[in-house]
This record gives sequence, C-alpha cells and structure tokens, in this order.
Amino acid sequence: MPRSYTIRTYGCQMNVHDSERMAGLLEAAGYTRSESDDADVVVFNTCAVRENADNRLYGNLGHLRPVKDARPGMQIAVGGCLAQKDRETIVRRAPWVDVVFGTHNVHALPVLLERARHNAAAQVEIAESLEVFPSTLPARRESAYAGWVSVSVGCNNTCTFCIVPSLRGKEKDRRPGEVLAEVQALAADGVLEVTLLGQNVNSYGAEFGDRGAFAKLLRACGDVEGLERVRFTSPHPRDFTADVIAAMAETPNVCPQLHMPLQSGSDDVLRRMRRSYRSSRYLAILDEVRASLPHAAISTDIIVGFPGETEADFQATLDVVAQARFAQAFTFQYSRRPGTPAAELPDQLPKSVVQERYERLVALQEEISWEQNRALEGSVVEVLVSTGEGRKDGATRRMSGRARDGRLVHFAPGELAVRPGDVVEVEIGYGAPHHLVSDGPVRTHRRTRAGDVHETGTRPGGAPTGLGLPAFGVPKAPVAAEHGCGASV
Repeated sequence: MPRSYTIRTYGCQMNVHDSERMAGLLEAAGYTRSESDDADVVVFNTCAVRENADNRLYGNLGHLRPVKDARPGMQIAVGGCLAQKDRETIVRRAPWVDVVFGTHNVHALPVLLERARHNAAAQVEIAESLEVFPSTLPARRESAYAGWVSVSVGCNNTCTFCIVPSLRGKEKDRRPGEVLAEVQALAADGVLEVTLLGQNVNSYGAEFGDRGAFAKLLRACGDVEGLERVRFTSPHPRDFTADVIAAMAETPNVCPQLHMPLQSGSDDVLRRMRRSYRSSRYLAILDEVRASLPHAAISTDIIVGFPGETEADFQATLDVVAQARFAQAFTFQYSRRPGTPAAELPDQLPKSVVQERYERLVALQEEISWEQNRALEGSVVEVLVSTGEGRKDGATRRMSGRARDGRLVHFAPGELAVRPGDVVEVEIGYGAPHHLVSDGPVRTHRRTRAGDVHETGTRPGGAPTGLGLPAFGVPKAPVAAEHGCGASV
C-alpha cells in the first residue's frame, strides 16, 4: 500500500508555498495525503523568526515520540528555516527524527526519506545555497481558486532583527517569462487569484539588471485571460517606486491592496534596524499610493520593543500609525534571535515594558481599523468565496471570503448554492475591527470554473517552469488559457 504523509506548516506565505511543493514531490513519489495525524510520514516545515519557534517544534516532536515508538516504519522530517539554522541540533535533541533538510534543498525530501529507511539512520542534509528553484518542482495546490507564485527567493537586505537572509540566502530572481507561464497555467486551471511572493518583491529584477521588472510583471499579469485578481507581498519601502504605483492603478486585475512593513515610526530605531528609509519617506509613499488608489487598503508590520526603544521612540510609532490610517497592522513584540546583530545590542527591554507598549499599539490600531470598516457599512463589495477563514461559519450559517481590497467578509448565502471559488456581491451591514459582515441577501452570484474545480475535489497544478535567462513576454509555447470565470473585473 502507498505510504501516507501530512505536512505541518509554520510561518510566512513562502513556507506555505514551499509546503505545496513538498506535497507535490511526495505525491509524485507515490505518497498519498493524509488528513489526520496518523500518517506514515509527518513533515514539519518550520519558521525561525519568532523566539518560541524552537520550543514549539521540540514540543511537537516530543508529542510524536510515543506515536512513532508504537508505529514501526513511521518517519518524521523537519525542514524549513529552523532546520537550516539548527541542523544537527535537531537530531541531537530529538534523535527519533529521521530527516532534516533546509530551505535550499526542498527537492531532496523524497530521496532523504528513502535513504533514512534504507540506512535505518537519520539523514541530515543542509545545502548552503539554492540548488533547485522551488517553483520548478511539482506542487499540490491547497486552493482551487487562489495560488501562490514565487517571483524570487532570498533577500539582500541586512535588517538587524531578521534572521531570514542567513537562512534563505541572497535574492535569486526567476525570469519573468517563467513567472508568467506559471500564472497562465494556474489561470488555465480555473484559478482566479494569484499572489506574487518574494522576501522583497519590488526589488525583483535587480539580479538581471532591470529595476522596472516588477512593474512590468504586474502589467503583464493584467493580460492573462481569466485571471481576475493579482496581489503581491511583501514590498520594501526602500525599493517602492512610482512605476509600481502606476502599474497597480492602471492594471484592472491588480487589487487595491498594499502590505508594506513599517517596523517602527522612530527614525532612530529604523536606523538601528538598518531599514534604509525614514518615517517621512514611508508616509510619502502612502500619500502617492492613495493619490492613485484612493480606496486602497494598506496594511503593515510593526515591531514593538526593539533594543533601546525609548518611550519617545514608541510615541513616534503611535504618531505614524495614527497618520497612516492602516486598514490592518500585524504587530509583534521584538524577539531576540541568536545570530542577528540586534541580539547583541545593549538595552534589551524588559518584557513588562514591551507588553504594555504592545497593548497600547494594538488598541490604537483596532480603533482605526474599526473606524475604517464601519465606514464601509452600506457599500456593496465583490467577494471571492473561500474556505477555512470563518471559524464560526457553521454556527452562524455564513460563508466567508475576501473583498478585492483583501478585507475578510462574512456573508449569509441564504438558499443559494454558493461554493468556494464562486464570486458574490453583498452589501455590508456591519463593520467590525477585523472583518465585515453581510447578513442581507446576496446581490449577485457568479458560478466560476474555480468553484467547479473545488466542487470536484481536484486542485490546479500550475505547471512547474525552469530557470533561464530573463525575458518578458509569453513563452514560446504558451499555455492556452481557457476563459470561463465570467466577466473580468
């Protein structure tokens, strides 16, 4: 009988995308997906950004030890950023782990599992640089209606708080034609929305000498038949340029949404973080975006309690947040990570101080988010229906999805046979701090090919593409996109 697998994913969207590739590799090798924890192979795709990442991993591994002891032949694999960082430490602390692999050699997972079985010994293989671009690997896509598309891996920035560049390596860009080929393949499979991924998406093209490559890529996505929504994450303020703003405004299927990390509103803290912009420049970018996209929903990341942060520094962050009027902010308490320059800085703040500031920031942002969402009451929004985003949907008889600006919308489908992947228009009756609610009748309901695909239980492939020289335009043998998702937006 075929062996089964399950993957537990932690961390960012890049890890989610990598897990889709791991699943594709395992299924290509003959494994079958298990929806429960009794799989023959359990893969942990780890994150190393937060301080408790290590404890979380080893706690989960500890829970699995008696399960593995009772099931001869079961295997445990650990990959991702924490594996890249800790390497042999994982097997030393958890000797019942069978495979450890890093961010640069995801493709080796099936071979390492087989080698561990054959040798009856743990296999630790960590590549120091990228061996195979993840997007060249097969994928088992999680969604029938939305897909991740990586434009680059790695990062050239040197932020003092961040461990990612040392684990993901220097930025490597895919050629534009290959990105577009994957987007076209997804659209041909019925996918309505793609999110372009990179540690710093708007520096895309620097490796092959085209600083305008990301804006060109956004515009090129606008010509992909059947593709209704394009998002991207995350840009860096240093590289955010007017041509990207123009491309966002002038390409109909690029969503009016921007996630751009601020990290701190204090120029002194930004300097010590090695963030190569200051608060005035950040706010100027927001002004430029809103001048072209007045209704754009802008979100951000903010770190509270960076070493040496004074009350005046924190007040500067509150001031920028009040002025920026973010739709949403992902707020984090500074996490000291060994191996980063910030870990060695003096004046590490007490937990109690960081916690108190964190709560004040969250309270301010919730007030702003709630005010913005209340302002949408009475408006009609288009929603791409999704799965798993409404924890209370079963009890409330609602469904959930995302508006074009990325806001989460819960709505009541009534007697309509609405499916994930379909598109509806609803009137917002209530705006909460973190979501919008519509309990009135659905205004319009459009059945889509994405909904058809979801209903059959199949998933799009998005044909893998290879590496090559940079070029724009369609590939020599383009995938024939089949329009069937209704009117373009």
